[in-house]
Amino acid sequence: MAIPRRQGEPSAIPPTLRTFFVTSSIAAKRNLLQSERSASLFIDVLYHYRSERKYLLHSFVVMPDHFHLLITVGHEITIERAVQFIKGGFAFRAGKSFGFRPPVWQRGFSEVRIYDSKHLSRVQEYIAQNPVKRRLAQNATEYSYSSACGRFELDGPPQGLKPSNSLLLIGTPEGVP
Repeated sequence: MAIPRRQGEPSAIPPTLRTFFVTSSIAAKRNLLQSERSASLFIDVLYHYRSERKYLLHSFVVMPDHFHLLITVGHEITIERAVQFIKGGFAFRAGKSFGFRPPVWQRGFSEVRIYDSKHLSRVQEYIAQNPVKRRLAQNATEYSYSSACGRFELDGPPQGLKPSNSLLLIGTPEGVP
């Protein structure tokens, strides 16, 4: 799988907050995140970097073989760097704690920029319903490794999203309305 070329140069980063729907998978689609200890460690890493203000966290789900996030990054960090913190932080800690050996993650990740509140709502619903669709829970609030369960602190909706009818959305991932 070819890794997409990214525009991570500091001069190419807009001076505004940017919100992204991010997905990444475990190498070889192994179910490394299916245990309580692995999923909890991933969530700990996610909140560690949130507490360091690397990004704002709006929604997430940790599935057995992948994750979905809805995050906002500021002008001082690229989306690539934010995902590197999360994936690298988890791989490092899982290696020390559980003996996971590289590669833990597939190379790269996918991201879709969120420009309006309607798209944001659709992505949040997609993230919440992912465990239900995969039959890991009967409803979104039952799945413990998702922000939809209601026990995790989240950041409010990002400011500055455009009105929902002003933009044609291009590049929406398969399965997201």
